[in-house]
Amino acid sequence: MRVLLTGAAGFIGSHIHAALRAGGHEVVAVDLMLPAAHGPGAEPPAGVHQVDIRAAAGLDPLLPGIDVVCHQAAVVGAGVNTQDAPAYAGHNDYGTAVLLAAMERAGCSRLVLASSMVVYGEGLYQGPRGIVAVMGRSREDIAAGRFEHRDNGTDLRWAPVPEDTPARPRSLYAASKVAQENYATAWAAATGGAVTALRYHNVYGPGMPRDTPYSGVAAIFRSALAAGRAPQVFEDGRQARDFVHVTDIAAANMAAIEAALPGFAPLNICSGHPVTIGEVARTLAAAHGGPDPVVTGAVRSGDVRHIVADPARARQVLGFSARITPAAGLMEFATAPLRPTAAGATVG
Repeated sequence: MRVLLTGAAGFIGSHIHAALRAGGHEVVAVDLMLPAAHGPGAEPPAGVHQVDIRAAAGLDPLLPGIDVVCHQAAVVGAGVNTQDAPAYAGHNDYGTAVLLAAMERAGCSRLVLASSMVVYGEGLYQGPRGIVAVMGRSREDIAAGRFEHRDNGTDLRWAPVPEDTPARPRSLYAASKVAQENYATAWAAATGGAVTALRYHNVYGPGMPRDTPYSGVAAIFRSALAAGRAPQVFEDGRQARDFVHVTDIAAANMAAIEAALPGFAPLNICSGHPVTIGEVARTLAAAHGGPDPVVTGAVRSGDVRHIVADPARARQVLGFSARITPAAGLMEFATAPLRPTAAGATVG
């Protein structure tokens, strides 16, 4: 197939680009090359066009003859403060809207969208009354070191989150990803197009951006260890997450491109092997040779307690199962090369 790949020079996009070419697909690769992601004055890699997806004039010449768009370009991360909102809305939401309109003009009816677990906000929880959805934790509980959500005095346990869980974004970035999905859903309904929204869980792997306020926690821990510092673990380190290797993310995109699912299809893309943040820090520190992590008890604004995916639907409809477990992948990531970045938000 002929694939338009946005964000092709980013961390995830570059792995997808390589996988698509190895799979025999023709790739039209684009990336804005924002200094925040690639450094000042960075030139696009060979075979990548420097294009701003917010400008239709740059997209329109590239879309004729494209079978499917694989849309990875986005400003990513939890955000530092509300001043990040315009960047998220401009690149993620307006950029996606411009791209969707250009796809309709070109007669391209298929989109594979890089979405995220952050659309769910807090995960689901199991308590005495069954599965429950929760809101934020009280300041009093957090101040007292009671980090778990509670129901009538009983700590709740996390439950896996399926794709039909309602969106409840807790950060500016999450709000932008929900908006992306909403634009894509409405576009599919209006045009008869098809959208597969891949909700990535915590992605890590070689070429991940170095430590910035917008980096994923695995890169933050890895950067600390490379600098000889102990990883700083928030809360009590027992927050449950799913970490998925970037090569598995690339494989999921390949599967979505080739499967051509109808309508709007959201899918969790994860390893299926949940781990705690403390386990991630300890695994990386041990493989790197220390120093040992420090559990700080601090809480980052916008963080959720647990968010663990249900991987069943992606396995059923795409035939996708992650090949790399966090136990193996994090050991390798402890010494893998990272990508230098400029200060600020990251585009990938």
